[in-house]
Amino acid sequence: MIGFGRIGDVMTTGDGGVLALADELLAAQLAAEPLGATLLGVPGYDDKLADPSESAEQALRAHALDIAERAEASVGAHDHDPVTAKVVAQQARAMIDRIDARMIEYTVTDIFVGPAASLLTFLPMVALPDVERAQSYLSRLRAVPEHLDGVAERHRAGVAAGRTPVRRLVDAAVAHLDRYLTSPVATDPLLAQKLVGEDNGFAAERERVVSEIVRPAFARYRAALADEIAPHGRADDRPGLCALPGGDAAYAALSRVHTTTDLTPEELHQTGLDLIAALREEYAELGARVFGTQDQTEIFQRLISDPDLRWRDGDELLEHARAAIERAEAAAPGWFGRLPGQRCRVEPVPAAEAPGAPAAYYMPPSLDGLRPGVYYANTDRAHERDRFLAEVTAFHEAVPGHHFQLTLAMELAELPLLRRLADVNAYVEGWGLYTERLAEEMGLYSDDVARFGMLAMDSMRAGRLVVDTGLHAKGWSRDQAVAYLRENTPLSVLEIGNEIDRYIAYPGQALSYMVGRLEIQRIRAAAQARLGDRFDIRAFHDLILGGGPLPLTVLDEVVAAWGN
Repeated sequence: MIGFGRIGDVMTTGDGGVLALADELLAAQLAAEPLGATLLGVPGYDDKLADPSESAEQALRAHALDIAERAEASVGAHDHDPVTAKVVAQQARAMIDRIDARMIEYTVTDIFVGPAASLLTFLPMVALPDVERAQSYLSRLRAVPEHLDGVAERHRAGVAAGRTPVRRLVDAAVAHLDRYLTSPVATDPLLAQKLVGEDNGFAAERERVVSEIVRPAFARYRAALADEIAPHGRADDRPGLCALPGGDAAYAALSRVHTTTDLTPEELHQTGLDLIAALREEYAELGARVFGTQDQTEIFQRLISDPDLRWRDGDELLEHARAAIERAEAAAPGWFGRLPGQRCRVEPVPAAEAPGAPAAYYMPPSLDGLRPGVYYANTDRAHERDRFLAEVTAFHEAVPGHHFQLTLAMELAELPLLRRLADVNAYVEGWGLYTERLAEEMGLYSDDVARFGMLAMDSMRAGRLVVDTGLHAKGWSRDQAVAYLRENTPLSVLEIGNEIDRYIAYPGQALSYMVGRLEIQRIRAAAQARLGDRFDIRAFHDLILGGGPLPLTVLDEVVAAWGN
C-alpha cells in the first residue's frame, strides 16, 4: 500500500517518483493561485490571495523548470507512469510559458481574466461552511489591498516597458469598478455568502472589512487604471500582442499553452479559413429547409434579425437551458458508461458581471462537495440574445460537455490530483466542442433552428482560429476582426463585440476549441478504423474522460493503445 504524506496542503503519494513530482507541481500551482485552490475545494489556502510580484513569478518559473526537466527525464524509466510524467512536464512547461508571456502587465478587462474582475467574480463563490473558513475569508478580504496594489505595480511596469493594455478594455474595467463602487454596501457580492453555524459577529466584521478595507482598495486600483494606465492604452487599431515588445514570442507561448501543439499562427489561420468555407454547404442545406434559401448572407440575416429568434426575457432563457440539459441527461446512458455523480445546476450570470460576461460559462464542482457544478447563462439584455444558440451552448457547457468532463475528472480518485485538475484547454474545450456535434448524433436538438446553433458555433470556433491569429499575429484591427465574424457567423452585434474583446483580453485561449475538437474527431475515426466491429462508442467516451485532462499528443497515445 502506498503511504500518504503532505506537500504543502496537498495529499501526496510519497513514493519519490513521478507521482511525487505531480504532487509537487500541483502544490506550486495551488500556492500561486490560492483562490483557485479554494474554489476547487483543496484546503489550506483559504486565507490567501496570489502574490502578483515579479519576484514571486520568477521563483515559480525556476521551480516549474526544475520539475519539467525531472519529469521529462523520467518518461523512459520503466518503473514510472509515462502518462503522468508527460502531463507533469506539459503542465510545468505551460506554467513557464504563461509567466514568460507577462500577461499580468497588460491584461486589464472587465471579464474574469482581469485582476479586479476575477476577485469580484470568484470571491462570492467561496463557501463558508464553518467558523474557521469564515475567519479565513475575512483574512483573504484583508489581503485584497496588498494584492491589488501589487497588480497595479505590474501594470505600471508594463507601461514602462511598452507592454500596455488596450484602452477599450481598460475603460470597460473602470466602468465595471464604477458599477461595483457605486452600488450600496448592503448589496455587495462579497457579503452574499451565508455562514453555516453561529455568526458570533462575523457578518458585522465582514461588512466593516468590505466597507473600510476592500472597497477603498478597489477604488485605489480603479484610480490607477483611469489616471495612470488608460492614457497609455492601445487604440482599437492595434489590439493584438504583435503590437507589443516581445509580442510574437508571447503569442507563440500562449498558443502552445492553449493548444498543446506547435501549430504555427499561419497554419491555424488557414485551418480556420478552410473550415469556414466547408460550412457553406451545411448552411445551404439547412437554409433551404428552414428559410427556403441557400444564400448564406440571407440565411444569416434571417437568423440575426428575426424577432422570433430572440428571448422574451431572462426567465424564458433559463427555462429553455434547463429543458435542454434534462433532455441530454436522459439520453446520456446510451452514449456513456460512466455518468457524473451529481447533476448540473443552472443559474443566471450574476448581474454585476453580466454586461461584460460571455453568453454562458460553466463552473465545476469543488472537491469538498461544498459547491456544485453550475451552468451560468447570461440573462443580461436577454431580448437581444439569440434563441438558436441556447441548446448548443447548454450541451457544450453542461451536458454532455464540461459538466460531464470536469465532474467525472474530479471523481477519478485513483489518479494523482494533478491529473484530475490539469489545466489543458485543448482537451477541455475540444471536448466541449466535440459534444456539440455529438449532440446531433444523440438526437438532442429539438428542431432545425437549434441545428443552426450548432452550425453557428462551428462558424464561431473556426472563425476564432482566423480572428485570434489575425489579431495577435497578423496585426488586425478590432474592426477587421468584427467585420470577419459579422460576414462569416450568424451572431448578433452584441455577441460578436463581446467575443472579440474576449480574444483581445485572453490571447490564444480561443484557439483551443477547434484544435481540440478536430483532434478528438481524428482520434475517434482512427480508433473506429482500427477496431472495426469491436469499437464501442460508450467505451470510447469513457476512455476519453477516464484519464483526466490530457495534452492532445498524450490523448492520442492513450487511445492508440486501447484494445490492443
